[in-house]
Amino acid sequence: MCGIVGAVSTSNILPVLVDGLKRLEYRGYDSAGVALIEQDVMQRVRTVGKVRELEKALDENPIKGTAGIAHTRWATHGVPSERNAHPHISGDVVAVVCNGIVENHDKLRQELTKAGTEFKSETDTEVIVAQIYSYMNKGEDLLQAVTSTVNVLEGAYAIGVISKTEPDRLIGARRGSPMVVGVGDGEAFIASDISALISYTNKFMMLEDGDIAEVHKDNISVYDEHGKLCEREVRESKLTAGAIELGDYRHYMQKEIFEQGRAISDTLEGRITSTKLLEEVFGAKAKAIFDQTTRVQIIACGTSYHAGMVAKYWFETHGVPCDIEIASEFRSRAHVVDPNTLVVTISQSGETIDTLCALGDAKKLGFKNALTVCNVPESAMVRQSDLSLITHAGPEIGVASTKAFTTQLTALLLLVIALGRRRGMDEAAEARIVKELRTLPNKVEQALKLNDPIQALSEQFADKQHALFLGRGQHYPIAMEGALKLKEISYIHAEAYAAGELKHGPLALVDANMPVIAVAPNNELLEKLKGNIHEVRARGGRMLVFADPNAGIVEEDGLQVLEVAPVDNLIAPIIYTIPLQLLSYHVAVIKGTDVDKPRNLAKSVTVE
Repeated sequence: MCGIVGAVSTSNILPVLVDGLKRLEYRGYDSAGVALIEQDVMQRVRTVGKVRELEKALDENPIKGTAGIAHTRWATHGVPSERNAHPHISGDVVAVVCNGIVENHDKLRQELTKAGTEFKSETDTEVIVAQIYSYMNKGEDLLQAVTSTVNVLEGAYAIGVISKTEPDRLIGARRGSPMVVGVGDGEAFIASDISALISYTNKFMMLEDGDIAEVHKDNISVYDEHGKLCEREVRESKLTAGAIELGDYRHYMQKEIFEQGRAISDTLEGRITSTKLLEEVFGAKAKAIFDQTTRVQIIACGTSYHAGMVAKYWFETHGVPCDIEIASEFRSRAHVVDPNTLVVTISQSGETIDTLCALGDAKKLGFKNALTVCNVPESAMVRQSDLSLITHAGPEIGVASTKAFTTQLTALLLLVIALGRRRGMDEAAEARIVKELRTLPNKVEQALKLNDPIQALSEQFADKQHALFLGRGQHYPIAMEGALKLKEISYIHAEAYAAGELKHGPLALVDANMPVIAVAPNNELLEKLKGNIHEVRARGGRMLVFADPNAGIVEEDGLQVLEVAPVDNLIAPIIYTIPLQLLSYHVAVIKGTDVDKPRNLAKSVTVE
């Protein structure tokens, strides 16, 4: 979603703001802008399009300042346009950027209009800046005015605020949407996430929900949701600027696909021996919580939901009852609560609003314990969970998730061991799982060798508008993930079905113009999948099958086979994901789409 950067310093901070916006481009946006204060003068430049368009505008109309805010907007209220782009200004005095949605903006707009405010945009954010300005006109200083405004806002948001009446002061506030405060040397920052600021500081405060931060270049004060001055720990991030550089790769997605072997290795490091799981990695309370866990409830969205679907197969294979639900759906229905159910949330960012809210709902409903699988240790989801297992995928910039997915699956297998122990998993069974986990990085590297043949065959998709993905058992979610990747970045309409459902409807879609992609590991469901392949071929369908060399699937006219090196059935879902990622990537390149920032999508969905 939208990206926020703010800074206050003794020198010109425009380069910091623009660089921060570039590092937040992965979040998805349609316009960008900056506002700066220099010698009590408010200056603003906004453009539609990418940050590079903003840079051109700044070259033509140079501005500078020692305090400022910047923003990349993803349209919610109001079409993408310069007048709807952030920052928004009121009275030429105060400027605001916002990530989120103000649910009661209509009511506030009507009240402010009656009081004489003239609105210039269609956005809900302009209501925020107008409200702050109205309180300042009543004698409140900037901090007081922001506090008063936050108290009347409804919704989920993070805001950054500056005023030319107090040019050495920057205010940040969050409720539902993420915000961090960066601590520098003679300068300080706010941002939507750490990656925006990592070139300037590695010291951060993570604002809690309801916090308001008063930021000066030399000191920072934080007030909690009750207005009480509080302490927030300053943490040092291990993230480096080099980790979020593109390097020799053409796209971040390509880079992240090829980083998966290392990411999985890092996720396993220090968590397993040669034969067993080190359960302590889940946290000090893990043993007590796992001992009382009777079942698992997974809550997630998108790609993370697919990871959870695979994990359900794993959990129940090892005797652990498991339910899984899309986060937005979990929030919209009644529940029968078993308090000894372990709620497991899965998220790359740890800030996915539906999953975060569902976690809060689950606790209110009476679920006692929660664990999150997440890639960001400082995230709200981690802080609100009793236990966490951090995937060490490193920064994932491409909107289409790749290494986050495979490291989530890796982490979930560790959780399967922990809970499986309590359902009869013996040492030999645990050792077998650990052995397969240890082979994963090498097996991923082998799967990546399919890159060149997949790139060659992807040419066949250049004129295609539809595709069908098939999988059986634990590979049905992998087919779903493959379809999601293809539609996300190439804009080909793609659907996934459990292969046994073909004859219940999807077979009517099959013709020579719609490729059908199947994953065919050598497991107990292989013969049934072969029957589905024959069903497609008998109706003139053209198939691409990723298959184990021992599967016995022979190429013929209209049936292409790409062999995936033999792999144990346990970890096969992780390995068979790799060629589907490569396929979607190369098809998108051929289609000429914006691979890393596909239209209408955002990396972190932080508004409902």
